[in-house]
Amino acid sequence: MMNFKKIIIKCFLIISLVGILISCGSDTDIVTPDLNSSEENSNQEKNIAPKLLTEKQSDDSGNKDRGGVLKRLWADPATLDPHLVTDTTSAGLVVELFSGLVSLNSDLEIVPELAESWDISDDGKVYTFKLRENILFSDGSPIKASDFKWSLERAAHPDTESPVASIYLEDIVGSMEVIDGDGSITDVSGIKVIDDYTLQLTIDAPKAYFLAKLTYPTAYVLKRQNVEQGGDNWTDSPIGTGPFILSEYRIGEVLVIRRNDNYWGGKAKLDGVEFNLAGGVAMAMYENDEIDITGVGLADLERVIDVNDPLNNDLVSVPPSFTVSYIGFNVNEPPFDDLKFRLALNYAVDKQLIASQVYSGLVKPAYGILPPNFPGFSLDISGIGYDPDKAVQLLSESKYADASTRPPIIVTVPGTGGSPSLDMEVVSDMWDRILGVQVEIQQVEWATYLQDLHRRRLQVWGGSGWQADYPDPQDFIDILFHSDSTNNHGNYTNQEADTLLEEARTEQDVYKRISLYNQAEQLIIDDAPWLPMWFDQEGLALIKPWVKGFNFTPMIVPKMKDVYIDKS
Repeated sequence: MMNFKKIIIKCFLIISLVGILISCGSDTDIVTPDLNSSEENSNQEKNIAPKLLTEKQSDDSGNKDRGGVLKRLWADPATLDPHLVTDTTSAGLVVELFSGLVSLNSDLEIVPELAESWDISDDGKVYTFKLRENILFSDGSPIKASDFKWSLERAAHPDTESPVASIYLEDIVGSMEVIDGDGSITDVSGIKVIDDYTLQLTIDAPKAYFLAKLTYPTAYVLKRQNVEQGGDNWTDSPIGTGPFILSEYRIGEVLVIRRNDNYWGGKAKLDGVEFNLAGGVAMAMYENDEIDITGVGLADLERVIDVNDPLNNDLVSVPPSFTVSYIGFNVNEPPFDDLKFRLALNYAVDKQLIASQVYSGLVKPAYGILPPNFPGFSLDISGIGYDPDKAVQLLSESKYADASTRPPIIVTVPGTGGSPSLDMEVVSDMWDRILGVQVEIQQVEWATYLQDLHRRRLQVWGGSGWQADYPDPQDFIDILFHSDSTNNHGNYTNQEADTLLEEARTEQDVYKRISLYNQAEQLIIDDAPWLPMWFDQEGLALIKPWVKGFNFTPMIVPKMKDVYIDKS
């Protein structure tokens, strides 16, 4: 999210445990896969890059099954502007309201969206997209190649203040001159309009992941008149291209989307989706039919797996999302500028205890960066395990061994009121008990948390994670840890890792690329700019029997179009 990067609210994961790859069914047998099995690891060779479906997709949805309103529990989005999206809460809405040249389907295949086809030059640097004819914005006005050029240049312009434009558009020739400029340069030389239905993008080098990057909202098309006339409030009445349009939004209360009758790919089956933003106890809301889908939290786990409980009939298993939860360190801020101090904190945390006792086995301890079953995941990566004696030794060898002169440590987590995330409290207790390192945990509102994180104002941050935006290791290792990446929120620098990542960007042999990412990942883990916490395990969710066609996916993808309500 979740760039569909994304940073995610950990407490939201416990509420809704969106984990993910199978269609919801009625099977109530919960199977927890062994993610460390050699068989599954060998299958990584079959999943080293996203598949491409370049043929025009036919619409077989028909009109039969259409109707109904799906009810969800959600949170206020930080933004509805596609070019500003950095979190999964916002992305989950934006992908239903807007779209781009290509998208990811529920099987994580790159498929044509507003572009019906594309050609790639022999040198791998020129992408020529053929737009579908007669595609329309939600207000009925036509979409042309010039709209894409304006939108991409708008995302890159410094006045837009996109936190992620330099990540997702940097490969396009001329984009960084605009992004890093003073606003006087508006034309991106690598974006050319050939005719109304042909757009050409030229990138600086052949890169295997470029098409996948275009599935992120930064590359979505916007209607220029809508944005310019609406000013700062244009997203109050957005004109999009997705299967739904915004119908109503009352902050802190409700957000409603309804079917876009001008959507190119066959109209959505649902009349709309109602997102409850007022909060509440998810399980109680589900039992009162106020919402149609909810994750199963720890408090309700024993109850819902009881076959004698009526809720057990609605129970479905949810495969893991491509997410890593972590605690981040700003390596420029004392005491985290000392490697031995960072390592000491890593060795002092018993992740297995947290996974089993705090999360009842719903998560898997993370000792690396790439999630299990994600392209590039390797069992050969050597992580930092629990070793309290080594933690004490490393602290004694660090320049911050003396607690009386050690700088104060403030851990920032998202949230308002109540207690911080439980696992962060457990971690702070371990640090104190084993090392005598005490920290202050402070909560800030979600939008402020994101802003401070992107501006690198935080000393330590927890309660968040990174969800893949597209199925390529570049989306984790490069985007989060390269010295020049704007998403390197902890100011981490390792020249050897940078060299490996830069080589991987243009390496065309997929196995060599994976090897380069694995080498870089090991270097990064050894430097401990993070304390990786956990990966998703298979989770549980409840879904009403009248909800049909809802798919859980390991990443944020458009999914509401084929859902419908059948209470017959």
